[in-house]
Formats: sequence, structure tokens, C-alpha cells
Amino acid sequence: MKTVISAGERVFRLYHLHCLSPNLDTLFNLLNAIHSLNDKLDNEKIGDFFSIHEFIALKALRNIFHHQEELVNELRIIPVESLPPISTDLLYLCLVPTNLVEEAIATIPNKYRADEELVIREVLGWYGDVVNINPCIFNFMVKAYEYMDSKGVDLAGDEYFEFAASYHFEVENGHSHYITGAISCHAGSVKEVLEKAFTSVTQ
Repeated sequence: MKTVISAGERVFRLYHLHCLSPNLDTLFNLLNAIHSLNDKLDNEKIGDFFSIHEFIALKALRNIFHHQEELVNELRIIPVESLPPISTDLLYLCLVPTNLVEEAIATIPNKYRADEELVIREVLGWYGDVVNINPCIFNFMVKAYEYMDSKGVDLAGDEYFEFAASYHFEVENGHSHYITGAISCHAGSVKEVLEKAFTSVTQ
């Protein structure tokens, strides 16, 4: 159990860092930590995250980036405030070329695709040539928190306690724990705005 606790706390630390000051390193480190936590849950016979569609999508992306490290440079992390006025749930967009996301989805084992492939696609934000994966990360973290709590895995650390406090605030005030990730703007097509942002930003 100690290895699970250590891995779980690391995920929340890295997620906190990714929220505060995201870059390619925080993203890749977080994806690796999530992958490692899942392995440790399985090793300890506690279960795994494969019932969580967001995890399947993130694991597929992590695997393709892990085995083809140069592809990480194809990502863009963009502050919303740097774009034309848009409305969305999070302060940052994490944009991945659509072709890479399609390639990642194609690697998902058949037992996790079939009828669920459409659901897996729905946890990602598709905008023409780019896909925003940050809402998928956010919603996965909520489900990971709920899963670990349901299994009686007692985590600690400031980052975890902050996440838990936010979760319980939402419970007490009747707010949803999840975000839609929807993006809207008045400066034309969202698709065109994001594609332009992706091509103009050097990460």
C-alpha cells in the first residue's frame, strides 16, 4: 500500500504544478505518474483505472509520447488570456494535433475500444486540426480522487488536501465536480482561433 500512497501523492503534486505553471515537462511528468499509479494499483490488487474513459485516452497519448519522444514537441500549452476573447472552463489549453490523437486512439487495445471508442473520443475536445486534452486531464483527476477514496487509500500532502477541500466545497454547494471543456468565442470560429493559436505558438 505504501507504494500506492506514494504514487498517488506524487500524481496530485504534479497535477497541482501542472495547473499553476504548465509546460511540456509538467504534462509529460503527470502522464507518466498517472501511468505509474495505475500499475501500482494493479500490483497491489486494489484495481485499476481502466473503467475511466479519460484514463484510457490519456494512457494512449502517454504511450505514444513515451515511445516517440519527439512527438512531445508537437504539443502546445497556451494561456487562455493570450487568445482572442474566449470562454472556457480552464486557464490553459493543452493542444495536440488531431492526427496524433487519432494515432494514439488506434493503439488502444480492442477490448477498450469497440463500443467504448465513441465515449473515449467524447472526453477530448476536438477542434479541426487540434484537440484540447486539458479538460480530459481535469475530469480524470476528479475520478481518480473518487476511485482512491472509494478504495480507502488515504493520501496526504498539501496538494491532495487542497484538491479534497475543493471537492467537498462542490459537494456542499451542489456544484458539479466535472467540466465540459466547451470553448466559445466571438472572434469567429473556435476551430480557426485554436488552429491559428497552435501554429503561431512555439513551446
